[in-house]
Amino acid sequence: MGSKRNKPIIGIPIGREGQYLRLKYHYSEAIAKAGGLPLLIPHGEATFSFVEVIDGLLIPGGNDIDPSYFAEKPHPSVKIVPRERTEFEIGAVRAIMKAEKPVFGICYGMQLINIVFGGSLYQDIESQHKSAVDHRRGSHRIRGDNSIIKGEVIVNTSHHQAIKRLGDHLEVCAVSDDQLAEAICLPDCSFLLGVQWHPERSDDALSLNLFRRFVEAAYACQ
Repeated sequence: MGSKRNKPIIGIPIGREGQYLRLKYHYSEAIAKAGGLPLLIPHGEATFSFVEVIDGLLIPGGNDIDPSYFAEKPHPSVKIVPRERTEFEIGAVRAIMKAEKPVFGICYGMQLINIVFGGSLYQDIESQHKSAVDHRRGSHRIRGDNSIIKGEVIVNTSHHQAIKRLGDHLEVCAVSDDQLAEAICLPDCSFLLGVQWHPERSDDALSLNLFRRFVEAAYACQ
C-alpha cells in the first residue's frame, strides 16, 4: 500500500439532466469542509472501477426509489428516480462495501442503503404512517443513545418516505417522536451510516461531526 493522501477522495454519484450533470453543491462543500476531496461520478460506470480510486462513497438525496425493489406498486404520490440511478448506486454501495470502505447515505441515500440490505419503505408517510410530526418541511426532534447521536437534537426535514421494514443486519441509531428511523448504521463496520435529514445543509455540531467522522474513516481506509 502506498503512502496516504492528505485528503481522502470521496465519490459522489451524479445524475444527468438533459445535456448537464447535476448535483446540489452542498454535498461537495460539506465533504471539502470536513477535509475530504469530492469526486463526482456519473451514473453508468458499470465496472465500478472507481472503487479502487475513492476512499469513501456518499449517496446524496433525491426523489423516490421504485417500490418494485420491495415488491410494491407505486403510491400516487411517488416521484420515481430514473432506474439507471438506483441500479448504479445499489451496485456502487455493494462494491464499496466489498472493498471495506465507508458509506454515508443522506435522505434517499439512507433509504437506498436499507433497500440494499433487503428492507422496505413507507411510500408516503402521511397516508401510511399516521403521525403528528411533519416530515415534509421545517424541522423536528430526533433522539438516539449511541456514539453517533446522543440524547435529543433538532434536525431539518424534507421527505415523505421512510423506512418501514429495516434491512437485515442494520440497526436504528436515531428515531423521531413518531418512531420512524432517522439514522441507521451497520454494527461492527468501520463506517456505514444513513441519515434521513440533510446534514449538508446545516452548520450545527452534529452535522459537522457526521461529515468529519465519515472523512476520517475514509482517510483510515487508504
